[in-house]
Amino acid sequence: MIIELTWAEVLLAATTGMHRHVSALRRKLPDKNGHDGAGWNLHIEGACGEMAAAKALGMFWSGSINTFKDGGDIGRSIQVRTRSRLDYDLIVRPDDPLDAVFILVLGMAPKFDVAGWILGGAARREEWLASHGGRPEAWFVPRGALNSDMSLIHEYFDLELAPPRCLALEAMPQCLHEVNT
Repeated sequence: MIIELTWAEVLLAATTGMHRHVSALRRKLPDKNGHDGAGWNLHIEGACGEMAAAKALGMFWSGSINTFKDGGDIGRSIQVRTRSRLDYDLIVRPDDPLDAVFILVLGMAPKFDVAGWILGGAARREEWLASHGGRPEAWFVPRGALNSDMSLIHEYFDLELAPPRCLALEAMPQCLHEVNT
């Protein structure tokens, strides 16, 4: 499903990504998964991908900061993995929850392809386990193995749709507070 963020949505998500990166720098947190490049782009594009997935699902995106694995990127248990190239696979790591939904989002702001999803437990197949670029092993789920019917996520979690407005703006004061503390 192709999702194009508005420029206001890109700005909001990019601001969240910037806050996430500044928070990581301030706390001197190394990249947990072995990435040794600049994290600005990863945090900004990741936040934009989260917003695109939430938009595809018609769900609220909080733009949370410093929550790490405590809850999901969307709701309590939806994790979004944003990849810049359209031929990349969905990454599921060993410490990821078995019962969470993992959504693959491909592209770069403002245009994304919300490619599909899989449960964390279903992603752990031996043939998908690999290590790329000297980074720790993870499962790389091919796009063809993902479920592209996003409505099934609502059925799986018995979720209600968010009201049709940008609720993420309400999270901005909290974001600013967390970066300043």
